[in-house]
Amino acid sequence: MTEKIFDFRSDNVGGVAPEILEAIVAASGGTAAPYGDDEWTRRMVRRFSTVFERPVQVFPVATGTGANSVALAALANPYGAIYCHATAHINVYESGAPEFFTGAKLVGLPGPDFRLEPAALDEALSLAGRGNPTRVQPFALNLTQPTDFGTLYTVEEIAALTEVARRHGLSVHMDGARFANAIAALGCTPAEMTWRAGVDVLSLGATKNGAVNAEAVVVFDDALAAAIPWHMKRGGQVLSKARFVSCQLERYLADDRWLERARRANELAAVLARRLTAIPGVTLVAPVQVNMLFLRMPDTAVAALDRGPFHYYKLGHDVRLVCRPDQEPEGIDALVECVRRGAAS
Repeated sequence: MTEKIFDFRSDNVGGVAPEILEAIVAASGGTAAPYGDDEWTRRMVRRFSTVFERPVQVFPVATGTGANSVALAALANPYGAIYCHATAHINVYESGAPEFFTGAKLVGLPGPDFRLEPAALDEALSLAGRGNPTRVQPFALNLTQPTDFGTLYTVEEIAALTEVARRHGLSVHMDGARFANAIAALGCTPAEMTWRAGVDVLSLGATKNGAVNAEAVVVFDDALAAAIPWHMKRGGQVLSKARFVSCQLERYLADDRWLERARRANELAAVLARRLTAIPGVTLVAPVQVNMLFLRMPDTAVAALDRGPFHYYKLGHDVRLVCRPDQEPEGIDALVECVRRGAAS
């Protein structure tokens, strides 16, 4: 009999939320116009406008990298610079896609707990050489929320950073691959964390929280939204059967199940963090604020994890564990016991 594997690699390794599958099946009946000119996409835009408490323009895409690249391209100028944290997803894990789509340069800044600080951003922008034709010109700020290390910007911190960006003439993009986890953790509304805090464009991810390759570019500025269709087509991001992504996104936000799943994943990560850090020699690399843990542990504990039955990722000397809403309790128990035995050996 094959031993059961407990998978902590990421939240996109799990299955599909039942209501999302039902929405796909319902959308499959009959025919519909292609490329987003369909009733499912129009319903999706109305749903997002309700959830974000104002009219918004929404464009369905299939990948987070595509969403980020299209969103930044709408803000871009090809002789410019996009400011972000040095560990931002767009700077580390997208193989140059944002630079390719925008023609711009990414400028990564340091900051504690993998977050930008307003004073440091203000200083960097003050020294950027605005108006100097020999220097790339700042035009956009990227905020990854939550960060790739699972830390969060509060609503007040987002507003402080966007205020600095505005003062220096920058637009603001938020990379929200785990947007639901951030909303669930902070207890705020989508509006409070985005346009009310000064965000112009949001890449909202649903794939990591129960959808099937469903992401959205949410635009709060109609002038920016007007350019998005051209960037999507030029970048190969226009979906032929867009209704099958739009129907997922519309159903995703139709009730509180998206937040219940995210809240459950966050809670499981908090429990796992408490249990693991009670083991001598196991420490956190970053605060556990959503569903992601980054830990340092004795080599013997890592070797024990490697022997299984677990899937997880290593980032240099760090162990990364991500909890899903449907994470098996027995898997958490088994992982904690494995680390405990390994650390004691």
